[in-house]
Amino acid sequence: MAGQVQRQTGVALWRQIADRIRQAISAGVYDEAGMVPPETVLALQFGVNRHTVRSAIAALAQEGIVRAVQGRGTLIERKERLNFPITRRTRFTTGIGEQAREMRGLLLGHSEERADDEVARWLKLRQGTPVIRMETVRKADNRPVSCATAWFPAERFAGMPAAYEKTESITRAFAEFGLSDYVRATTEVTAAHADAADLAALELTPGAIVLITKAMNTDLKGVPVQYAISRFSADRVQFTIEN
Repeated sequence: MAGQVQRQTGVALWRQIADRIRQAISAGVYDEAGMVPPETVLALQFGVNRHTVRSAIAALAQEGIVRAVQGRGTLIERKERLNFPITRRTRFTTGIGEQAREMRGLLLGHSEERADDEVARWLKLRQGTPVIRMETVRKADNRPVSCATAWFPAERFAGMPAAYEKTESITRAFAEFGLSDYVRATTEVTAAHADAADLAALELTPGAIVLITKAMNTDLKGVPVQYAISRFSADRVQFTIEN
């Protein structure tokens, strides 16, 4: 883990420290001890006061990454990431499978709008064509795992929000329209710091990292049926690309 943090970068010192500790935990730096070093050690390492370190630790504790134990220090919560396979038939419920006892899909909002250039390009529609936009959150064992913005051709899937709210599943919602099977045509993966909306939806603290997928699904004739931008908590999910 690198040394002192950078001042006057526009990023709060405690956020920088939380990022460094989060990365160190992911890399297994503290595996032998199973604990984060004491505040005094971290303060000296990063060149800050203990209050700043304490703010960083508190943020990580809120995310469930660490836990303060009186008389012992700050323990690392060893929660294995959920493995999410990206395949020709990517499905959230099937992908998480037996890794969680309970899975939920929640509809946060929806609207009908005109496809902008990006949405039209992914769905192979003319710009301005009506599409259904949905904002959703998927939970595993009551922990938010991903949030997504998805678009569907309105002419074909006009009742998609109601179908999703009823079934809590894109796959089962598609079945309501007679689409029993569909395939993943394209997936693009990037990573970024979570923005304000993602922090709220995924119950994260500032500085948390999200894995972002842009994906297009088609029916078996190759006609696009869904374009989605999904954000996954990097501390809770890892991807496996399967051919």
